[in-house]
Amino acid sequence: MGFKCGIVGLPNVGKSTLFNALTNSSKAQAENFPFCTIEPNLGIVPVIDKRLDKLTNISNSKKKIYTTITFVDIAGLVEGASKGEGLGNKFLSHIREVDAIIHMIRCFDSDDIQNVNNNIDPVRDLEIIQTEMRLADLESIQKRLDKKNKKNLSSELMQLLEAAQDYINNDKNIDELHKLYKKNQIELSGLLSLKPNLYVCNVDEESIITGNQYTQKFIEKYGEKNTIIISAEIENQLNSLADNEKKNYMEMLGLEEAGIKTLTKKGYNLLNLETFFTSGSEESRAWTISRNCIAPKAAGKIHSDFEKGFIKVETISYEDFIENDGWINSKNNGKMRLEGKEYIVRDGDVLNFRFNT
Repeated sequence: MGFKCGIVGLPNVGKSTLFNALTNSSKAQAENFPFCTIEPNLGIVPVIDKRLDKLTNISNSKKKIYTTITFVDIAGLVEGASKGEGLGNKFLSHIREVDAIIHMIRCFDSDDIQNVNNNIDPVRDLEIIQTEMRLADLESIQKRLDKKNKKNLSSELMQLLEAAQDYINNDKNIDELHKLYKKNQIELSGLLSLKPNLYVCNVDEESIITGNQYTQKFIEKYGEKNTIIISAEIENQLNSLADNEKKNYMEMLGLEEAGIKTLTKKGYNLLNLETFFTSGSEESRAWTISRNCIAPKAAGKIHSDFEKGFIKVETISYEDFIENDGWINSKNNGKMRLEGKEYIVRDGDVLNFRFNT
């Protein structure tokens, strides 16, 4: 199981076009008017990993199964969404269900595509969305801290909610709470303002390599680390081409890799995710785990019985598996290790779990 990203932004910034590109489909209607997307569109997208291709060949597997990302195309928010403007409350509830938020930011001029504001200002647009999320969080916090609901909260969660309320009310940097509270408490809070964020600056074709005045302004404010410059329209066009045509088009544009691939990599880094593999004659498969995941938890990704009955795990690094042409030679050449419950799984490990049912 991979992770779930919600694509949010003001109307007509390119969310549905990006969703179509990500899912290689026309499931979302990319029409030129607000609130085209009413129910959130879901797209489950395989994470193409060349390592899995090699494992499948070496093991002569009957099936190859990539890990996945689920993308949720959430309708355009507007100022006042937290009070129900533009069907806002419904859409804000959809955002609560995702692991990370992809903020789609309009960084292009167009006479053909309607803009909800008078001018293009990516910093202002993001601030509108962030403000609506904070206001929605405040309402949620106030309800949960009400006397009749307080009894259902743990002391840790209550402290977190009270701290978040203080940070929002006093316009402090709420990201600081990630340093003060445990990850599981942050997730239990369900607060929109505490979800990890990726920023996608949607540009025209001429700006995909160097950016433009809009992306420059945005990066000056929010930095490059979690910001990606993409042309959603170009990504959509690339998906309609055969592999050789896609390669030629990308070379013509000066793109080293598709923006969607960059987005996936940054998503994994943002959420501290890694991949381990299982590989045999029946199937080779990729599995997504959090960094520093111990072996029994990784086993639980396959099946809960694997975690409950965990005994040991046979472990080979991806490089050793390839170099020794599979399980048998890796074992014979001393490259397989038998690890216990405290083993921290590494990215690329090829694993075989031993367990009691």
